[in-house]
Amino acid sequence: MRDLQFTIFGFNKNVLFTAGLVLCTGYLCFAQSERKLVREGNKLYKEKKYSDAEVNYKKSLNVNKNSPTGQFNLGDAYYKQGKFEEAAQQFQPLINYKNISKEEKAKAYHNLGNSYLQAKKYDESINAFKNALKLNSKDNDTRYNLAYAQAMLQQQKQQQQNQNDKDKKDQNKDQQKQQQDKQQQKPDQQKQEQKQAEQKQKISKEDAEKILQALNNDEKNTQKKLVKKESSRVSVEKNW
Repeated sequence: MRDLQFTIFGFNKNVLFTAGLVLCTGYLCFAQSERKLVREGNKLYKEKKYSDAEVNYKKSLNVNKNSPTGQFNLGDAYYKQGKFEEAAQQFQPLINYKNISKEEKAKAYHNLGNSYLQAKKYDESINAFKNALKLNSKDNDTRYNLAYAQAMLQQQKQQQQNQNDKDKKDQNKDQQKQQQDKQQQKPDQQKQEQKQAEQKQKISKEDAEKILQALNNDEKNTQKKLVKKESSRVSVEKNW
């Protein structure tokens, strides 16, 4: 297998489309405005002024929101600015357009695949490249990028597996440490419990002696009261 440090080939496959022919003379001004904005956007794009090109392509879509040309070239401008999610959103609708050629649709799939690839969405990227090859099986750039995306997906899965193994290993280490700590604490805990039991026993004995002493004191007091009561009950015989 080739080294993973690949270069993504063939993003700009005649990407700067020009507006199509006007089929209805009633829309001549409408189409000319759109084409002018696209041409201005293309000029800025070639000058690597991608954000300015983006503005013009958006304006062309304001004139004709269903323009494949505006959408395709806007996707290119996004891609060049590193806005890969936005680029994918522009290329995605193009694959369902019926008024573009098979070759143009293959290019849209190719660029969609590159956008997903840069966003590290490798599954989606692989699917896009495969669809591009179905439409143009001779495109070696797409075939190369497909191999790259597949290699990156495999690498991503391996990294995830390694991370899962590491997390599991760390979890097992934590559990073993907790068990060891618990075992080390057990003798100390037993000593502590034994000490508490002895203290409790000692306290109970002292309490018992106190209670016994209190009972003895109560008994003496009771006897004194009884003696006093008995004495008070003896009465002098009455004179009749």
